[in-house]
Amino acid sequence: MTTVPRFDDLIHPGTRLTLVATLAAADWAEFSYLKETLGLSDSALSKQLSVLENAGYVATERRLDGSRHKVHARLTDAGRVAFDGHVAALRAIVDGAGRADQGLDDAGAGVSRRTAR
Repeated sequence: MTTVPRFDDLIHPGTRLTLVATLAAADWAEFSYLKETLGLSDSALSKQLSVLENAGYVATERRLDGSRHKVHARLTDAGRVAFDGHVAALRAIVDGAGRADQGLDDAGAGVSRRTAR
């Protein structure tokens, strides 16, 4: 299956991008693991998960672990497609910047190189 590059404004902010990338590497992740890995407070992580869950990108569930309920999160299929598309779009942007730099010697006009100070 080919990934279609698609920049996703919802995923792009740094904290959400890191959260989604972390979830992309796992089937499920515990809230406490995500909190520690991302260095977020309970409320900040809850807010980010809620935004992603409302968009259909993340699913959460409460699981009983001994006598305590623990929240687990995972990417949905839609979340995985959005993340893969966003990563492909970022790669295309970066690759395009490299090609633009290579073309400066040929074209020369319209773009000036950044010089070291």
